[in-house]
Amino acid sequence: MREQPHPTLSGPWDAEAVTRHLDASRIPMRLATLAPSGTPCVTSLWYVRRGRSLWCATIGTARLVRALRVDPRCGFEVAGDQPPYSGVRGQGTARIDVAAGAEVLRALIGRYLGDETSELARWLLSRVDREVAIEIIPARLTSWDYGERMRGIE
Repeated sequence: MREQPHPTLSGPWDAEAVTRHLDASRIPMRLATLAPSGTPCVTSLWYVRRGRSLWCATIGTARLVRALRVDPRCGFEVAGDQPPYSGVRGQGTARIDVAAGAEVLRALIGRYLGDETSELARWLLSRVDREVAIEIIPARLTSWDYGERMRGIE
């Protein structure tokens, strides 16, 4: 894993708070891409932060992978659906890493499922040889936190 440059940061949270949010959230990331036709697409994926990059995994033949090979620019968001609303969104570049697919998938299973014993984990691992990793290298990160203005709505 090579160290990436620091992304531009805006919003109320400093870099440490952004990192805490990304590490603590156990919700999928919403990844926005452009299909080769130019149509915007949003895909929800499990992610894990490693250094300054966010990593996901999916089957190598997925439309998402094809789209990122044509145009690696992407947007992403990690934010819950319950008030008070807060989260992190960003823009960056995606890089497909075929060799890291199995390693990243196992890290994602550990992060989201805890271990490899569930039926879902076993199913995901049954296709591990077809998985590819997606490294998202953020260029810009924006945080938001509506906690103060939504006080009492929780």
